[in-house]
Amino acid sequence: DGGDPKVRADIRDIVYMHSAPFSSAPVALTYLGLRYRSVRWGHDELALVTSREWQTRRTRTWAVKPGKPDEGTVLLFDRLYEDRYSDPGTPVTQANSQGRPVLVTDMENTRKIYLFGTGASPEGDRPFVDELDTGNNETERLWRANAPFYESPVHIVDVKQQRVITSRESKNEPANFYIRDLKKNTTQTLTRFPHPYPMLANVRKELLKYKRADGVNLTATLYLPPGYNDSDGPVPMLMWAYPREFKTAAAAAQVIGSPHRFVRISSGSPLFWLAHGYAVLSNPTMPIIGEGEVQPNDTYVAQLVSSAQAAIDAVVTRGVADRGRIAIGGHSYGAFMTANLLAHSDLYRAGIARSGAFNRTLTPFGFQSEERTYWE
Repeated sequence: DGGDPKVRADIRDIVYMHSAPFSSAPVALTYLGLRYRSVRWGHDELALVTSREWQTRRTRTWAVKPGKPDEGTVLLFDRLYEDRYSDPGTPVTQANSQGRPVLVTDMENTRKIYLFGTGASPEGDRPFVDELDTGNNETERLWRANAPFYESPVHIVDVKQQRVITSRESKNEPANFYIRDLKKNTTQTLTRFPHPYPMLANVRKELLKYKRADGVNLTATLYLPPGYNDSDGPVPMLMWAYPREFKTAAAAAQVIGSPHRFVRISSGSPLFWLAHGYAVLSNPTMPIIGEGEVQPNDTYVAQLVSSAQAAIDAVVTRGVADRGRIAIGGHSYGAFMTANLLAHSDLYRAGIARSGAFNRTLTPFGFQSEERTYWE
């Protein structure tokens, strides 16, 4: 297509192989109808080639045979990558003798690979381990995390015995590492890290679900200061957010995060305000939706204000904040969001716009996910 995604073409990209010493002609491994994204190498009989299309958010992954490029390919995944609920997970790799990551396969059936996934669901993220037979595209679930813990797979220790290293945490317990036997459903403790900031050990954490005026389902993680009781009533609140663009309202409405994750504080975290008696609403979803031919930024301000209004209504109804003592904040594109909310609404008392780019004449050929020029 000459590099232009707007040009109609059955074939967008071709993946070639060129053998050393590069004196022969390259050999085509696979032809892609979407733009090439990546390849994960396994062995002569298996590699995974992934392609994507930004305009529709579609992604496809094919199983190919590098040693036999003339043999047929198998389509493993064909989905919208903004759809978290349908995410099949990430193929597990390990370093080979060259120090390069290659697919981990079953010792007896080298078509079988393993997938570590976030496990997004309506009740929150529940990580999993799957076994996928790339020959017939059949998947078997080996394990999935259960409440009240958030436990995610980190590394496969033994493929045959199905033993993996996991990281497990809860609301009030920091992440520690375990060896989990998937066959026996047993665990062996590897680490015992203490709580890094006991002062915040009694922070309350909740997953809030609420609706925007147009019916789109939204979520946020609510943190209440240590020792807070519902009888204490409203406290000052900081909301910290980052807008995201979607092509479908269904994807925008999906639950993000888990209510069982440890209250972890990074250097730029808004959660420090909990120690000063503030409530913090973390990552209230601010979806900017443009379905079909509609571009998200055509209604950016209206959707942004509507999402913010819905978040405020939710915490006021919950009884933990009042409308006169709520601030909004965000980093980078979240700072751009903050400036727009302060300029186009009277919802917030103050704002923290950290490291934002506010003058779009300085980014005239597109910004964030916007493909149109400033003049368009």
